[in-house]
Amino acid sequence: MYPDFQHLLESLTGAEMPEWLSIFKTFGLMVAIAFLAAAWTIVQELKRKEQQGLIQPTYTEETIGKPVTINELVISGILGFVLGFKAGGMLGNAAEVAPDPMGYLFSLKGSLFVGIIGAAVLVYLKYAEKKKQQLPEPQTRKVVIHPHQRISEIVMIAAVGGLAGAKIFNAFETWDDFIQNPMESLLSSSGLTFYGGLIVATVALMYYARKNNIPFKHLCDAAAPGLILAYGIGRLGCQFAGDGDWGIFNSAYVTDPDGSLRLAAAGEFQNTLKTAHQYFVRDFGSLANVPHITAPAPSWLPEWMFAMNYPHNVNNEGVQIAGCMDNYCAVLPAGVFPTPLYEFVACMLIFAFLWAIRTRLKYAWQMFGTYLIFNGLERFFIEKIRVNYKYDWGFLHPTQAEIISTVLVIAGILILVTRKKKAVPQTPA
Repeated sequence: MYPDFQHLLESLTGAEMPEWLSIFKTFGLMVAIAFLAAAWTIVQELKRKEQQGLIQPTYTEETIGKPVTINELVISGILGFVLGFKAGGMLGNAAEVAPDPMGYLFSLKGSLFVGIIGAAVLVYLKYAEKKKQQLPEPQTRKVVIHPHQRISEIVMIAAVGGLAGAKIFNAFETWDDFIQNPMESLLSSSGLTFYGGLIVATVALMYYARKNNIPFKHLCDAAAPGLILAYGIGRLGCQFAGDGDWGIFNSAYVTDPDGSLRLAAAGEFQNTLKTAHQYFVRDFGSLANVPHITAPAPSWLPEWMFAMNYPHNVNNEGVQIAGCMDNYCAVLPAGVFPTPLYEFVACMLIFAFLWAIRTRLKYAWQMFGTYLIFNGLERFFIEKIRVNYKYDWGFLHPTQAEIISTVLVIAGILILVTRKKKAVPQTPA
């Protein structure tokens, strides 16, 4: 696996890379790519809907040519100091920061000298920018803002709301671990629940759309293909980093001490359970609770499609790799189903379908309803081979994701049925 840029580049080039690259995590890179990809699709759809007359631009007034204010300089100085303080500290203490960058960001540690330089640079840049734009007499003008020009605000709200929701819902899903150390759980770079992020981000964007006169139904339809695309790319990040979103154990494969995965002989998986009993008992309570099925790969398919053991995973889950001395020396003691790969493929197929039909849909909410159904079905079925906490409802034992995905499928069906009856075909406003 490639938990950070140092491991990724060393694997790609075969050359030793500087240690400070370990600060930057592979999962973060894939999340950034996911947001960029989603933003592009949303922009294209918002432009298309504006051309159809379904959404309208808004107008605002702005004053140009004013001299720089003290408040602007103070804000720039504070921002520059914080950025320099943290960036300088992280780059200067890479070995300390690499295992937990998020924890370092929210600590009081940093570089005072680089912080002062950062403050001075941003104050000067703000002053120079305003000086260049200053006019003898400030002017007020009316400015048109098209919905697609708000994409940076939309993405920022989705990112902040999504991260907050993902952490909150993950806390409920892993409540026992959360109550033992709430701050570490909330500030950790791992432990994100997608549906929590989707719910909170949707509520935040609903408020934003209403405030800026963007019909929420059209914003949802415009965002639907990008949401499934971003989710798929994010799952690829889970796969590369090995952040724990894998499936149940495939008892047909076991791990050797050097971290390599191989086909197990008869009874070898049971021996692995006993050899690595501390890991299994810690994660599953007892050896009897370890979820697994035996499914060796057919000879005409690669084994990695059926089992992976995620060596050097970012969460250091599993057992120690013999001879390993870096920050990520763990490997799963047996193979698990690589569910992030399955989800990536499923999401790309769903995205291709949604993108292909987007111009053929006649009613508002049709695209979003279709997205909810496919997203819910994909996640519901993948949960059958994923490791997650299960609620005890007597004769039912669903995971949080199964509950929410079922609700999403039902909601999607209701949207398609009820909205089609009430709505008229989309026509220009």
